[in-house]
Amino acid sequence: MAQRVMITAAAAGIGRAIALGFAATGAKVHVCDVSEDALSAFRAENPGIAASHVDLRSEGAINGWFDTALTDLGGLDVLVNNAGIKGPTALVDDINYADWRECIEVCLDSHFLCAKRAAPVMKKQKSGSIINLSSTAGQFGYGARSPYAAAKWAVIGLTKSLAIELGPYDVTCNAICPGTVRGPRMARVMEAEAKQRGVSFEKVEAEYISGQSIKRFIEADEIAGLCVFLASPAARTISGQELAIDGHTETFHLG
Repeated sequence: MAQRVMITAAAAGIGRAIALGFAATGAKVHVCDVSEDALSAFRAENPGIAASHVDLRSEGAINGWFDTALTDLGGLDVLVNNAGIKGPTALVDDINYADWRECIEVCLDSHFLCAKRAAPVMKKQKSGSIINLSSTAGQFGYGARSPYAAAKWAVIGLTKSLAIELGPYDVTCNAICPGTVRGPRMARVMEAEAKQRGVSFEKVEAEYISGQSIKRFIEADEIAGLCVFLASPAARTISGQELAIDGHTETFHLG
C-alpha cells in the first residue's frame, strides 16, 4: 500500500523537495504552507499532490488541516515537521519578545501540535514515522540567532521523548539536522548576518563553508532522500536519532 504522508511548510524549498521525493516513490502526499503565492505555484506544478493553506502558529488551523488530510489520505504513515523560520538576527539584548515567541511558535510549537495529532493515529495502527527538521543550530550555540537555536535544540529533545513514548507501538521518531542548504532561505540568513555584523555577504558565505569537511552547500534533494529512507522499512529500528546532513561540521560558524 502506498505510504500516506503529511508535510508542513512544503510549497517551496526543503519542504517541496521532500514532498516530491515521497511522491516519486508512489506515496500519497498532503502538504501545507502559509504562503498563498507558493501554494499557487506548487499546485500548478504538482496537481497530484494535495496542498492546503495553514498558519502553523494556530492550533485550530493545524487541527483543521489534520481533519482534512487524514480524510483525504485515508490515514497517516509519515509526518514530516519541516516548518521553520529564521527568526531575528540580533544580539539577545536587542531581540523583542514578540519575535522570540513567533520563532518558537513556528519552529517548535508546530512540531508539538502536529505530533500530538499524529501520535494517536500511528499508535492505533502500530506503525508510522515522525521526522522533525531540526538544524545544525540544534547541536551548537548560534550567536545572534538565539531564538532559532533554542527552538532547534528543543526539537531534538521533543524527538527523543517521542521516540521513547512511541517506540512500544513500533513508531519511529527522528530529527534531521541540515547544515548550510543551498537556496533563497539560506541566502536570506547570510544576508541578515552580513548586515548585522557589517561585513560582506561573501565573507559570511565563505565562513559557513570553511567549517565543513565537505566544503559545499547541501542540496534540498539530499535532505529529501534522508527523509524517504527514515520512513522506509530499511530504517524501522532507527529512532530517537539526531542525524546531521551538513558535510560534517568541524567548527560551527561563529560569526
